[in-house]
Amino acid sequence: MSGEALRKVRKQRGWTQAEAGKRLGVSQAYVALLEKGRRPVPADLARKAVREFKLNPVLLPLTSSQHSAFSTQLTRENGGQVRSRKRTQDASTSSLQAQDNEKLARDLSRLGYPGFAYLRGGWLKNPGEVLLTALAQPNLDSRLAEALPWLLLHYPEVDSDWLLTQARLLNLTNRLGFVVDLARRVLERTSETNSPRYHALSHLSDTLSAGRLAVEDTFGQASLTEMERKWFRANRPPEAQFWNLLTNWQPEFLQYAL
Repeated sequence: MSGEALRKVRKQRGWTQAEAGKRLGVSQAYVALLEKGRRPVPADLARKAVREFKLNPVLLPLTSSQHSAFSTQLTRENGGQVRSRKRTQDASTSSLQAQDNEKLARDLSRLGYPGFAYLRGGWLKNPGEVLLTALAQPNLDSRLAEALPWLLLHYPEVDSDWLLTQARLLNLTNRLGFVVDLARRVLERTSETNSPRYHALSHLSDTLSAGRLAVEDTFGQASLTEMERKWFRANRPPEAQFWNLLTNWQPEFLQYAL
């Protein structure tokens, strides 16, 4: 969350800086510094603002480890540092893949996904971070895979630049591209092809297509047998074939898409 975003929210609510500060537990002077960009908005304060002011969770900080690790590595170019970047990428991928399905289900529940409405607990997280973490799983529960298009459809304001960067760094371009196209097809089935979120998905898909990976992958089903892989190659939908994924997910399978 930026100071400018905080200022806009405060203005929309009709609060003075002192009133906003009281709700956030900080001084008026500190709110002024944040809004002027003289101080960064701390992650804990951003979370409190989203919770207290009932803001869109896309404003939550992107706290996954790969975000900070890669931002420093990408500024360096010599051989030794490039190798360091690769090691950092491997470590970050392993960290993402360590997330268990139950934790991801709770994250989706907190974001409002109807399929996991019965679950309680967990921190409210940025939808982009939840999406990326789920995509990084080698074996993803089918109920979680089904929820991913819903994330993009219900949070179209997600930071697409961040998603693109992280997907490329973690070799998740094809998985993300497939989810984007699956969400876009849901809108096409309801004739919603002229909405801002449809155009945002189309732009994201076009950008991802330019970096499409040639290597065959699965959509969270790394444990597929060779016989199962052969079946998916023969029966997957056009979008899965385009993104070189072994999966048969289609819009009609998504119970809670809209």
